[in-house]
Amino acid sequence: MKKWSVLCLMGTALVLISWGFKGHRAVATIAQKHLTSNTAYVVSAYLKGESMSDVATWADENRNPKTAPWHFLNLPLGLTHDAFVKAVTESDNNVYTAILKTEAQLKDQSLDADQKNEALKYLIHLVGDAHQPMHVSRKEDKGGNTIQLRFDNKGTNLHSLWDSKLIDHENLNEVDIAKNYDTATPAQIKQWQADSPMEWIWESYQVSSELYAQVKPGQDIDEAYYQKYIPVIRKRVDQAGIRLAGELNRLFNSAKAPAVSVAAVPAAIPATTPAVVIAVKLEDTKNAIGKTVSTQGKVYSTKDIKSMVLVNLGAAYPNQLLTVALKGKAKTLQLEGKTITVEGEVVDYQGKPEIVVTDPAKIKF
Repeated sequence: MKKWSVLCLMGTALVLISWGFKGHRAVATIAQKHLTSNTAYVVSAYLKGESMSDVATWADENRNPKTAPWHFLNLPLGLTHDAFVKAVTESDNNVYTAILKTEAQLKDQSLDADQKNEALKYLIHLVGDAHQPMHVSRKEDKGGNTIQLRFDNKGTNLHSLWDSKLIDHENLNEVDIAKNYDTATPAQIKQWQADSPMEWIWESYQVSSELYAQVKPGQDIDEAYYQKYIPVIRKRVDQAGIRLAGELNRLFNSAKAPAVSVAAVPAAIPATTPAVVIAVKLEDTKNAIGKTVSTQGKVYSTKDIKSMVLVNLGAAYPNQLLTVALKGKAKTLQLEGKTITVEGEVVDYQGKPEIVVTDPAKIKF
């Protein structure tokens, strides 16, 4: 059976860095916003406290010859959808099969936390790769890398143009990129998360096919080109983030987080079982990860993100000493400006202590 070949030369693979630094971090940031509470905790545990955006480019920085082909897929142009699916199904060691492999690893109960940490970092990155059109493109021009162009009075190539140059032209910082790109409606979120990875790369293939037809070597990319395609880039980054969240929610929404090691717990916090409630000062909750505690603090700000209400104690976001995530019946509590006592297990969420509360009785004021 014939298999479509993929680029496997290490020197080629090293330049295939999809979406660049800003784009990959935007994908991860958007995904983070759409995780369920339990998924967010499991992800944080497997990433050992690092944020998804912090590890979004790890797979590019980790120069591994064995996984270099995972970032892309090369196929001839002109395939119908059926022919495309057949070709992808017959291929291996590429972005599509790597996504399936890493998801399988994250489901594998025999793998340890370190192995799942690596698989998760790859998955976060590869979903972004799958949505960069020039990562599903032709072998003969190395994914557009040999098609030289000019943009913003500088030399570039078709691949780099779509990796980062068009995004950089917007002159937005990372925070604004994630905010401005994350515009999916509830209907779009539902549809995008229902699509399979095969459809993600089919979409990229369709866009890259159009891009090849739109440029000639040496062409000066003008403002009209930018205005035409920046909405496409915004959509692809948003789709990648929304779909990454969907995949992670399916993997981890009902999963139990691995044990998180607790370092430097103060002597005032005894090493007891989580069933025992320990009274701690608000500022010490950061040292009580994995413990069930009771603590008191003033509510400085709250934010309703639909799936939960985030309550910031000790200071307003992002300087809070503890975040309380209200879910279920607890979401109805009105806590703004009040001093409350909260009871629950402390978890690490992106380097900050957090307690999830579903029972209103766990909060007193």
